Amino acid sequence: MIFRTAKRQDLPAVLALLTQDENPAAAGTGDPEPEPVSEAHERAFAAIEADPRNEMLVLEQDGELVGCLQLTYVPGLGQGGRERALVEAVRIRADRRGGGLGARLMELAAERARERGCGLMQLTSNKRRTAAHRFYERLGDARSHEGFKLPLT
Repeated sequence: MIFRTAKRQDLPAVLALLTQDENPAAAGTGDPEPEPVSEAHERAFAAIEADPRNEMLVLEQDGELVGCLQLTYVPGLGQGGRERALVEAVRIRADRRGGGLGARLMELAAERARERGCGLMQLTSNKRRTAAHRFYERLGDARSHEGFKLPLT
């Protein structure tokens, strides 16, 4: 298993992971089809790569991209002035779920955040993703806050 920073050539596979749950018919059918990469995706990926407070990370197994997540390091005055790690876009390929890859991906992310000196790792999850919520709770994450989002478009 390889845990590494995503490369530009990983972008179609990462997008496929991010959209896999939106297409239940494709979930569990093996390697998701690569998603078309738009100009907006290219700009977003370039911005993540260029920002020292952002990392798109991937998990590879047997030469296949099977998981991803984004870590954003947020400075703040709380937590003794330490950064917090914000976890987003956590996905494991549907046909590889249930085998411990997600737990390993989150462990590796927590190790990375600790090494950076973060005092806290936090995430939000769509309310519809109830299986993901059970997964996070099994890992020890606590439902400590209620989140709110305001669409700006």
